[in-house]
Amino acid sequence: MVALPFLGRLSFLLLIATTTTTAFAIGIHHGSIIRKPSSGVSNFREAPKFRNGDVCGTNASERIHIAMTLDVNYLRGTMAAVLSVLMHSTCPENTEFHFLWGKYEPEVLVSINSTFPYLNFRLYHFDSNRVRGKISRSIRQALDQPLNYARIYLADMLPPDVKRVLYLDSDLVVVDDIVKLWEVDLEGKVLAAPEYCHANFTKYFTDLFWSDKELSSTFNGRKPCYFNTGVMVVDVDKWRQGGYTPKVEEWMALQKQKRIYTLGSLPPFLLVLAGNIKAVHHRWNQHGLGGDNLEGKCRSLHPGPISLLHWSGKGKPWLRLDSRKPCAVDHLWAPYDLYGSPDHSLEE
Repeated sequence: MVALPFLGRLSFLLLIATTTTTAFAIGIHHGSIIRKPSSGVSNFREAPKFRNGDVCGTNASERIHIAMTLDVNYLRGTMAAVLSVLMHSTCPENTEFHFLWGKYEPEVLVSINSTFPYLNFRLYHFDSNRVRGKISRSIRQALDQPLNYARIYLADMLPPDVKRVLYLDSDLVVVDDIVKLWEVDLEGKVLAAPEYCHANFTKYFTDLFWSDKELSSTFNGRKPCYFNTGVMVVDVDKWRQGGYTPKVEEWMALQKQKRIYTLGSLPPFLLVLAGNIKAVHHRWNQHGLGGDNLEGKCRSLHPGPISLLHWSGKGKPWLRLDSRKPCAVDHLWAPYDLYGSPDHSLEE
């Protein structure tokens, strides 16, 4: 049986989520909160303001910085992800979100403000010209969007006071206290993420790459393992000092000349950093729940404890739920869905 922090047994959650896919299955401390539908242009319900810890400091050094992209097509996922972080954080008031947007869409900002009126966040415009002419066509169109490459430029966009940042994709939910991941000891590395050394690393690059001795020699002296760039703790200062952005861009430029990979922004990260990151427990990225990049077929959970569920791949839980053809794992995402305006109550 898979153990889910804060959620109890997986089977219990599935039962609750399946029978009421828009109601929260978790009790909130410090009294009951009655949910009322929001008014105005937003299609998202207002989320409660969580006060989960008895003692929470307000020092800047205790602040957790989380970066995410803002895209109207993924906004429903972003809202669920933000809610999940706040719900399970001991001190949600210490969390600050850094949202990267490519195209200004007023309704998106309205939705965030009305859904999370208490949220600490900053907005940053990502200029798509930074990657113009650098993006190569991949196996899935969604991977070719400029905003998908914004994570490469985090160190250039974030202010100097942000020394460390946790980057999260929009198609995930956190089911544990995010501070546990935030406080990981990087041990001098620039990046921390779960590593998957049993995955077939060679498949992330083309035969052309592996047959070129000069290109493939980039991994000499390293034991490269696959890691997913949708969940990363990054030392922003080390990233700047090490010049990692131009290093990633160099591989993107080469990709325009020779097709050495097919998977968007992930492979250049692997080329620069695979085998040289701080590995964290797999519980922090139960990825692949969206299936593969072509068909998005249903997948089951991997055995072991889970702190973060990630619908990487083609299938997104909100789309499959709306189509009335959800996968079993999609019911684990549904309790965090704020879209729509039914009445709900959260009780202890």
